[in-house]
Amino acid sequence: MYKTIGVLAHVDAGKTTFCEQLLFHTNSIQTRGRVDHQDTFLDNHSIEQARGITIFAEQGRMEIGSDIYTLIDTPGHVDFSPEMERAIRVMDYAIIIVSAVEGVQGHTETVWQLLRQYNVPTFFFINKIDREGADVGAVVGQLQKECSEHVLLINDPLCADYVPNHIAEWLAERDEQLLDAFLTETLDAQTCLMQLQKFIKQEQAFPCFTGAALKDIGIKEFLSQLPLLTETQFDHQRPFQGEVFKIRHDGMQRLTFIKALEGTLHTRQDFTFGDMTEKVTEIRLYNGSRFVTTQKVQAGEIFAVKGLSLAKIGDILGSTMTPQPYELVPTLQAKVQYDGQQHIKEVLQVFRLLEAEEPSLRVVWHEKFQEIHVHIMGVIQLEVLAEVLKSRFSLTITFGEPKILYMETIATTVTGYGHFEPLKHYAEVHLLMEPNIRGTGNTFVNACHADDLSVGNQRLIEKHLFEREHHGLLTGSPVTDIRFTLLTGRAHIKHTEGGDFREATFRALRQGLEQAENILLEPYYRFKLKASNDFIGRMMNDIQQADGTFDAPVLTEEQVTLTGRVPVATFMHYSTTFAAYTNGKGSISLQFDGYDKCHNSEEVIAQINYNKQADPDYSSSSIFCAKGKGYSVPWYDAKEAMHCL
Repeated sequence: MYKTIGVLAHVDAGKTTFCEQLLFHTNSIQTRGRVDHQDTFLDNHSIEQARGITIFAEQGRMEIGSDIYTLIDTPGHVDFSPEMERAIRVMDYAIIIVSAVEGVQGHTETVWQLLRQYNVPTFFFINKIDREGADVGAVVGQLQKECSEHVLLINDPLCADYVPNHIAEWLAERDEQLLDAFLTETLDAQTCLMQLQKFIKQEQAFPCFTGAALKDIGIKEFLSQLPLLTETQFDHQRPFQGEVFKIRHDGMQRLTFIKALEGTLHTRQDFTFGDMTEKVTEIRLYNGSRFVTTQKVQAGEIFAVKGLSLAKIGDILGSTMTPQPYELVPTLQAKVQYDGQQHIKEVLQVFRLLEAEEPSLRVVWHEKFQEIHVHIMGVIQLEVLAEVLKSRFSLTITFGEPKILYMETIATTVTGYGHFEPLKHYAEVHLLMEPNIRGTGNTFVNACHADDLSVGNQRLIEKHLFEREHHGLLTGSPVTDIRFTLLTGRAHIKHTEGGDFREATFRALRQGLEQAENILLEPYYRFKLKASNDFIGRMMNDIQQADGTFDAPVLTEEQVTLTGRVPVATFMHYSTTFAAYTNGKGSISLQFDGYDKCHNSEEVIAQINYNKQADPDYSSSSIFCAKGKGYSVPWYDAKEAMHCL
């Protein structure tokens, strides 16, 4: 069986060292590296070795009995969590590493929530039990409280003919048939293992193991459990489907990393992207930076292919399914600063290549100002990005101060009208625009009759609404949470040409925004703060000062837990402040919690100083034609001038 297992953790929990041990004990590598020696097998990038952290999700390949495992070591730092999320999407199982000293930390909770959203069966490994201050019992209790009551500590290794009595009892408490067998002493080990495996798959059991990866304690015992407690089923007979989860470049050659979901893939197989067809020219099976080539791969395997230049991360090859959006999105943007010899457009192409590898960068090119902007998770990501640009492309790049990514929406319902009719062109679009539920994004409904506008042109209007981000009127930020309904439109049998409906659609959208009540949105965090009771007053005051809200505090004899929502803009640097006044003993978890009304709209609008009349990409005016000449009609007069009212 093919099994993909990811290893995840808060930074410095010992994740990479744990991976080294697994690969060593399965003879996948001959020697074990160490993070502090800068020679680990999976952290093979020079930047990772220099910084001592995992930045890129890399995979190893190992065998246990008849099973072939792909082991994915993921980044533990929050700035690189989109890379982690993309890896989670292709995991069959996950292992969360938790320090026996620090316990559940901020990023651990983010990892846990993501795994639950993607329904990935999960194991825990409590690491560093040899260190002073280690408290396995306390950490298990914390996991059961913070993560799931179904966390099950396994101290004694299970085997085909032995399951400890307390494990059998734990299982019997959760299944009536097992309970009957347990009470009559007829519950055998094989039945227990099958039921535990089923519970794990259904996310009703989360086995927890203990050890010390650096000292090689508990590793062999953990490895012996994997074949017993994991199981995968893939259909090799169906047509091939595979999810693209990573793009890399070997020199100038593009490598597309895929998880095969169904069927079998052969070299020379074709895939169609729109009007283009591309062929797989090589298949590689990677183990760290090393690889072997093969002629085919089957469902369940992780591999890389050459020959596909159009496949994007998130695409499901061989399927017409729309890719599922990612949960983790950047809330900051930064301006690229470059004064070298290369033309800025050449630098832009480098950033486009990096964007293919890291889609969350969302590279934005401002033609008017000849500027490049990138979306980022945090300042550490910018530092690493600068190092990558220097080492890979010999570009010396700096970045401006990161700024919040704002969005805009509407609070009222309007109908937007757009008409585009310069000489020998013609298109008209009427769009009903309504506020969507917050966080829904932009959606489309078609209420246009085919007698008014051909189905092809209707689809064209929908395509233009979603082919790019559209600027709002307040700050020029992207608009979101709008429900567009195509009411009607008109084409000319002779004069409508390609691009006419793009112009009319954009003008209708912009004309609608001119009529609507516009709202500025900003990103929010869902926070969780844990610290000594002594700090409850300081914590509550800081949240109020940051324009946040909090739920009722949860108090124990020694500790307070505070949860709530707060704007990213006021809280993005709070981790440092919190660590300082709690002497590093507090715990903070910050998770992106969508966009909501901006707490200081007037200040932000004044600061950005966006001039809606001077945006070269947008106009709310419509173009009409009379006596062979085109003329402009401003947005406030456009409705009366429309042809299909």
